Amino acid sequence: MININGNLVKDTDESLYKNRGYAYGDAVFETIRVNASDILFWEDHYFRLMASMRILRMQIPMRFTPELLEQEIKELIKESGLEKKAARIKIIVHRISGGLYTPKSNEVEYSISVSSLDSGFYHIPETLCEVTLFKDHYVAADLLSTLKTNNKITNILAGIFAKENKFDNCLLMNSNKMIIEALNGNLFLVKGNTIKTPPIVDGCLKGVLRTQLLRILKELKDYEVLEASISPFELQKADELFVTNVIQGIVPITKFRKKEYTVEISKRLLGILNTKIRLNT
Repeated sequence: MININGNLVKDTDESLYKNRGYAYGDAVFETIRVNASDILFWEDHYFRLMASMRILRMQIPMRFTPELLEQEIKELIKESGLEKKAARIKIIVHRISGGLYTPKSNEVEYSISVSSLDSGFYHIPETLCEVTLFKDHYVAADLLSTLKTNNKITNILAGIFAKENKFDNCLLMNSNKMIIEALNGNLFLVKGNTIKTPPIVDGCLKGVLRTQLLRILKELKDYEVLEASISPFELQKADELFVTNVIQGIVPITKFRKKEYTVEISKRLLGILNTKIRLNT
């Protein structure tokens, strides 16, 4: 038996406490946007998931092909009645139960969940977004920090800090005191014709939409694109800051301390991104 919030329930092999993702954070996940049964950026998501599993030494099943997972995602969407709507998919992969800090096996299990979204395409939020720096804890500038694992306690504490201090988001720093990302996505900084985003070696998440935007920006000859470290001092000199993730798209930051930012580049890039999605290119 297990006591859950004062209630005794029967212990089974499917009990949550036996899940290594729940017990030890021994899991990776992938969050995916689907528009009318069209899985956006599926190839990038699939290969990032496979790369993450290899880095964490998880045994990738032979049947774990992009075709299988795509089919299971679409079946889930169909059964949920979301075939013609926008949806959010979350794939979680965890090592099988057993062992403490040393697992008995590197074999994995997985789950796929779905929830509905309001809009089929990205849009710029009308609300303001004021941010601050989170200085209580820092993210390690290493390979593990770039993965979407269940170990997100720094983001959680930063989110609580933002809420308690009435900010809309927080910017996280690595152990070298460089800005790496926001709570929920990658950071881009615009100064003149230069657009910067922190490099992966600084410990930022290897975001799928980050990858998409870097591809788009490299085709726009009027911008210089840099993957380079961003110091806190650069924030107040920037013309524009925005955060990216596959669910929300591009979210402009409107204020940091006394500095207020424009949203011109954000709007232009969002238009290009929506066109790319509409044309399925």
